[in-house]
Amino acid sequence: MAVARAAWAWLSRDPRHGQLATLGTLLPYGLWRLGFDIGIAQVVVTIGAALATQAFFDRHTGRPLVSGAKSALISALSLCLLLRTDMLALAGVAAALAVSSKFLLRAGGKHLFNPTNGAIVALLLVSDDVWVSPGQWGTQPTLAFFLASAGLLVVTRATTADVTVAFMGSYALLLVTRSVWLGEPFSIPLHRLESGAFLLFSFFMISDPKTTPNARGGRVIFAAVVASAAAYVQFKLFRTNGLLWALAAASPLVPLLDRVFPAIPYRWPRIDRSMVRPLAPLPGGGSMLSPSSLTRHVTSLIVVCATAVLSPVASEAFCGFYVGRADATLFNKASQVVLVRDGDRTVLTMGSDFRGDVKEFALVVPVPTSITREQIHIGDRALVERLDAFTAPRLVEYFDEDPCLVREEARRAPMAVPAIADERLARGDRAKSLGVTIEASYTVGEYDILILSAEQSGGLEAWLRESGYRIPVGASRVLDSYIKQRMRFFVAKVNLKEQAKLGFAHLRPIQVAYESPKFMLPIRLGMVNADGAQELFIYTLTRKGRVETTNYRTVTLQTDVEIPTFVKDPREFARMYRALFDMQVEREKMSAVFQEYAWDMAWCDPCAADPLSADELARLGVFWVDRPREPPSPGGFRRRVPALGGGAQDVFVTRLHVRYDQAHFPEDLVFQETGDRTNFQGRYVLRHAWSGPTRCAEAASYGIALRERREREAQTLATLTGWRIEDIRAKMQASLPPEWRVPAAGSSDAVEPWWRRVWRR
Repeated sequence: MAVARAAWAWLSRDPRHGQLATLGTLLPYGLWRLGFDIGIAQVVVTIGAALATQAFFDRHTGRPLVSGAKSALISALSLCLLLRTDMLALAGVAAALAVSSKFLLRAGGKHLFNPTNGAIVALLLVSDDVWVSPGQWGTQPTLAFFLASAGLLVVTRATTADVTVAFMGSYALLLVTRSVWLGEPFSIPLHRLESGAFLLFSFFMISDPKTTPNARGGRVIFAAVVASAAAYVQFKLFRTNGLLWALAAASPLVPLLDRVFPAIPYRWPRIDRSMVRPLAPLPGGGSMLSPSSLTRHVTSLIVVCATAVLSPVASEAFCGFYVGRADATLFNKASQVVLVRDGDRTVLTMGSDFRGDVKEFALVVPVPTSITREQIHIGDRALVERLDAFTAPRLVEYFDEDPCLVREEARRAPMAVPAIADERLARGDRAKSLGVTIEASYTVGEYDILILSAEQSGGLEAWLRESGYRIPVGASRVLDSYIKQRMRFFVAKVNLKEQAKLGFAHLRPIQVAYESPKFMLPIRLGMVNADGAQELFIYTLTRKGRVETTNYRTVTLQTDVEIPTFVKDPREFARMYRALFDMQVEREKMSAVFQEYAWDMAWCDPCAADPLSADELARLGVFWVDRPREPPSPGGFRRRVPALGGGAQDVFVTRLHVRYDQAHFPEDLVFQETGDRTNFQGRYVLRHAWSGPTRCAEAASYGIALRERREREAQTLATLTGWRIEDIRAKMQASLPPEWRVPAAGSSDAVEPWWRRVWRR
């Protein structure tokens, strides 16, 4: 009880104490539970730079050091929770900008911008190497409840609960109104409001009493303006991080609102300097809390940390021998999509998993803009298969050396035919009577393609059914939401005559190139009447770096773990990876998108397949890569010239895998390209025991270490897949050389063969 009373007294003394406690708890939770892309070095640099900058300004303004350090630490922790970058220097710059803006950008005795918000927006404007990952917070109710409870305590103590309540209420009203107008289920706005990023912004950013209006009326108006601006950025401009952009844009209104609604400015509780006793002087003069001393110590800390992180070290190799992969064929109902994206330009390749009579095939895809004939192409199925093979999770194997060989182990080095006019006219008249407009009609390859727009979903659904398209029952409501967003519909059927003429036995992928700020993939229509969960593989090809979802968590699979060697059998590996993925889906409550691969297309290590050449990438739609010229062969035909170095230097590939259904994925997938070029692959290691002769004392030690390693491998595989540990151990016994097999339970035999001990006496 005494501890609880002391903690409550500490929290009650200053609202910033509640912020520090909450943010300080959220950071380790995000690092170790939510998998934030931020290292300990970035945390140290960010906090160190913030405190050093605060100490510098406090020294020149005569402010109390302890009071300023609280605000600096709050800004630093907020940056750690929101800002993502692979460059430590930018993390330090962000912290310095945030703290210095409190002193340099002021109006009416207050900060002009929220320090954290201003620093993030400034860096987003000038650098491609920083980003914010709102989807990584997820929508877990426990996290939402914790953020809401802790945040409410903080804003209530800061007497700015009204701005948080007004903002959350305004934004929720806008989301619900939009969904009602679009005919979307209530689960969609609820999913957006459950976001941890939304709650963090509401409770810890817009509520800052030093950057909001002084009067309650001004705060309510300010909150409504920010909510409206955020909704405009998110749903009209289709840009990510609408909350951050909106707050930065609305902040200059605060001085005006303070003039219109005059009130006493908020003041942080002042520290009674007579109550702060100086610490004992350090040897050589100075005290532990002097600004100059703090600056020196923090600066030293940053230098040491940066030196440790940036010092050249030998890179750990992936290497190994590639022996198997887990491609998309391991999963049933698996669709494959390739997204090429640069700026607002997108090339979408839709691979078909259709099985059945091609007369029954129909493809209806919402697209954000109208499509001309020149924007449609029929792709090569082999290219999608190549991309699948290149990015698939893989097995690699190593072989132990003879334990009797004594030598220093070297570190491994890193290694169109127009449709008939009369038929089009009749079809167009019927469509017009149902409120459907046929904007274009093409025959491309073996497909008859229509670009449709509609006034209402019932007419569109009726026309599609009358025209022979098999539309699931209940699709009208989903179609209506896309119609109200002024999206078009890309509709395709197989032209049997053209297919017979071309001679293709399978359906080739359809490619569409378009320009739109929407970086998304519509999945809702495919879930109407779906028979269970579906698998979707998304391969993105971008210039800057890794792609992630902004409205769902993007989770990297566990990788670089050693598993038993019996998994080398292709059937066992297929079982193992399906079980592993099932476990990950269950662990994330089927509410996450999984990253299976992220790598520069120019190379791989180990390679499950050769990198795609510049010519192959160009045929997938990578428009910024120059396709190599193909000089004519002696017979007059053009021969293919492979690209030098295998792949293209300016292409980064991300492989995402999602299992989805209506209950867990209420809204379409929305993506963003990040500046993260960190290489990642799902990689599972088989390490074979030495099976040759052993004639030395070291062999016994090797046998003991081998038994311990095999047990770790068994435990790892059981954790990854949920398989019974007893079954795994039994299979492992059969895969070991006889001399290294583990004795049966209760046996007194050691790991080494029994006959070796007979002659040792």
